Amino acid sequence: MEIKRRNFQGVVNILSFNRHFYVVGFIALALIIGSKFLFNWHPVLFWVIISAFMYGLIMPLFVSAYVYDFSGFYNFDWLKKMKIEDAKGKFNLNINAGFDETSYIIKSILPQSNLQVYDFYNAKQHTEPAIIRARKVSLVYPNTQQINSNSIPLKDSSVDTIFLISAIHEIRRYDEKVQFLKECRRVCKPNGNVIMVEHLRDFPNFLAFTIGFTHFFSKETWKKAFEEAEFTSIKEKKFTPFMSIFNCN
Repeated sequence: MEIKRRNFQGVVNILSFNRHFYVVGFIALALIIGSKFLFNWHPVLFWVIISAFMYGLIMPLFVSAYVYDFSGFYNFDWLKKMKIEDAKGKFNLNINAGFDETSYIIKSILPQSNLQVYDFYNAKQHTEPAIIRARKVSLVYPNTQQINSNSIPLKDSSVDTIFLISAIHEIRRYDEKVQFLKECRRVCKPNGNVIMVEHLRDFPNFLAFTIGFTHFFSKETWKKAFEEAEFTSIKEKKFTPFMSIFNCN
């Protein structure tokens, strides 16, 4: 199945999945503007607050357009450069948190390898409104299976590559993250890899998403979690200043 992304699909997704944030933001902005007729705002303070609100609402859309619509991220050239072996005996996993935009793309790049897709979304644990909305429009790859984040239903040392693309930051608890990564380590072959793509809780993403950057986790947190899960090699490469690609084994 060929996946053709629409123009500005990344921005449209951000607006659609996070519309509660934008509704609240614009209501707050309207109230601040309206309050100018009731209170004697200092002009500098008024425009500083207005500018801060506008920045917080608009900048994430500019950055999302850059990362998801114009950077070539969904062309997956970054994955092709990794030169992952594609053969009939290879077995790969793509694990998501209820929103899958990547499985068909991965399959098109590695057509001979077997690809199994797992979804660890749990309505009781993963309560973000954005995930709930995203699930309603997500493509479902054939034979996608629902799993618990603490148990991957495969034998030890059976997987060549596990893809975690903008997914496991939805596991909010650190201990749950470590347990999930331990399961990834268990099912990976000794020379197998976990390829994880994530925004980080760092300065570029603070500039991009302001307080929204707290939805992500720092490089140090991920490194510690992978080390506790007994990964011995953790390599990070930047894809734009706002996204990191981790290759771990």
